[in-house]
Amino acid sequence: MAESSSSDSVSVDVETIYLGGKEHIVRTGRGSVSVIVYGDKEKPALVTYPDLALNHVSCFQGLFFCPEAATLLLHNFCIYHISPPGHELGAAAICPDDPVLSVDDLTDQIIEVLNYFRLGAVMCMGVTAGAYILSMFAMKYRERVLGLILVSPLCRTPSWTEWFCNKVMSNLLYYYGMCSLLKECLLYRYFSKVSLYSDQSEVRGSAEVPESDIVQACRRLLDERQSLNVFRFLQAINRRPDITEGLKTLKCRTLIFVGENSPFYDEALHMTARLDRRYCALVEESFLTMFHCSY
Repeated sequence: MAESSSSDSVSVDVETIYLGGKEHIVRTGRGSVSVIVYGDKEKPALVTYPDLALNHVSCFQGLFFCPEAATLLLHNFCIYHISPPGHELGAAAICPDDPVLSVDDLTDQIIEVLNYFRLGAVMCMGVTAGAYILSMFAMKYRERVLGLILVSPLCRTPSWTEWFCNKVMSNLLYYYGMCSLLKECLLYRYFSKVSLYSDQSEVRGSAEVPESDIVQACRRLLDERQSLNVFRFLQAINRRPDITEGLKTLKCRTLIFVGENSPFYDEALHMTARLDRRYCALVEESFLTMFHCSY
């Protein structure tokens, strides 16, 4: 979905229904953003932002298919799923001539989305790259965030290991698109034994254990991603600045989830240590699968 930048924020409402949610295409000064809205708009707002190459279906649908979680969230909140540019369902490739957005640009898109829906202070929930974007948003617009729910969050510049992995994925995206090797890299990020999301023997499969439905579903959904769009989001994340110092200014309640064997485990501990302990809690789990769809 290619959109030219403009100085004014103009919004277009698209009457599309996704599993009970309504899609809105919000034109901002930094391009268009797809927002899927679930629930009663009179209720407090919960804004979500997914990880790399994911959207509200592939990242959060598993959570909302869990009866207990769905009852809790939809009973108390109206959900606003924001997708990174070009990551929404059915997205077209972004025009190569459009400028590549920075993480600052992505956070500024969020404030324009909130203003479009006339939202005040909101709750925010993000996963890994999305957790970084929402953390930066909370630092930049402190009065607009009531609380943060962060899953395996990032807060520093990429480590050499992450930077190298991201460069490999960038090259694969640029030269080969959403190829089999790239999908394996992304699935390793989401589901491997050293990942936040799961236990490899039960989810990724092995010679003795077949690949689970949740991984097969994610693999199919990755086929729908436009490689150029994922490439642009990955560039922004790989060039992110360190926001550690700004964490000290956050006064909103923050709940951090991380898998014990996650590659971002140290990052989550570092972030927790820099936040005000009066407002922050860390939950460590052996593995988490609830943030991915499982149909």
